[in-house]
Amino acid sequence: MSVFDVAIVGGGLIGAATAFELAPEKLRVLVLDRREPGREASWAAAGMLSPGPDSPDALPLVPLAKESLRLYPEFVAAVEDASGISVAFTRDGALEVFLSPHGEAERDAMIAGHRRLGLSIEPVSLDAARRIEPSMGAAVRAAAWLPEEATVDPRLLTDATLEAAERRGAEIRVGCAVSSLLRDGDRCTGVIAGGERIAARHVIVAAGCYSRGIADESENNWLAHYVPTNPVRGQMVALQPSDFRLRRVLRCERGYVVPRRDGRVVAGSTLEDAGFRNHVTAGGLRQILAAAVEMVPALAGAEVVETWAGLRPGTPDSFPILGPTDIEGLLIATGHYRNGILLAPITARLVREWITQEKTSFDAGIFSPLRFAEGIPNSTARRGASARS
Repeated sequence: MSVFDVAIVGGGLIGAATAFELAPEKLRVLVLDRREPGREASWAAAGMLSPGPDSPDALPLVPLAKESLRLYPEFVAAVEDASGISVAFTRDGALEVFLSPHGEAERDAMIAGHRRLGLSIEPVSLDAARRIEPSMGAAVRAAAWLPEEATVDPRLLTDATLEAAERRGAEIRVGCAVSSLLRDGDRCTGVIAGGERIAARHVIVAAGCYSRGIADESENNWLAHYVPTNPVRGQMVALQPSDFRLRRVLRCERGYVVPRRDGRVVAGSTLEDAGFRNHVTAGGLRQILAAAVEMVPALAGAEVVETWAGLRPGTPDSFPILGPTDIEGLLIATGHYRNGILLAPITARLVREWITQEKTSFDAGIFSPLRFAEGIPNSTARRGASARS
């Protein structure tokens, strides 16, 4: 039986960043992924780093998002230094554009809300907005400038973080699916992965939308009480313009466009309850391209160079699931929904602090996995869940 201090279930950016944080703490860290690490939701993301709420219901997430964005330059510098890979982190700001006849009122309401939350935002005239992004189309009725927002290439970042974690001493196993968690009474003692029993003092579930499907040896799916994740499909398109270069992120209520350093433009996205069906559709692509071309008409002539879809890990309240459970040794770091790339630095730091200090520098209590387990009788949540390591 292999023995580790920490076993991380899931090799996306959250799992990779957590391994990167933990490896220097003189801990033997193992990352397990069901396929090639980093090829699920992390691979599919656009890479916008925006701490602002996308709806009134998202307000409780803003402090966590702001703190993670604050950590991003330090996180990126450490990953790039350890891996030798540039991750295309850019802090060039973003334009929020409004296309409806009531665009100015909508913009002013957004500005007021962001300022109450301590987020940098300012109104800009349409002429000023076109100086920031000359390709912006005539359909835009109003615009706001968010100067502190940033972008990163999620694919580069995930690969770099995995490489950096390995160089710091973490072990990463490819195509090694975790089929079961090991339990001894009220303690999680490890996992079964690839048919092997692996002992670990700490198990971190960071398997995205697949987290809730992990059972124990008796096939009792008690973990779902703590991680009631569900897949939310998001479709994406990459475009290659030939006659102009997009400079800034543009977002509207219906979609967004994000420039890449190689000149491509990533456009997205959909929010679909499609189960685990991870493919693009004609209707999804039409929706994305219509919004992109309305914001930037010149994209109508751009070549479509790639389409893809990813499954975000949704939760019942759309908030991440972070922290220890009432099962000793079991921590959860999943359910980041649309914010996994943004929240990777703060998630990794919090997990490291929970494990090494048993307390955190940021109060993340509202995201505890126990919020879903509350009210479930102890005997129900854990019935038949004993396992021996």
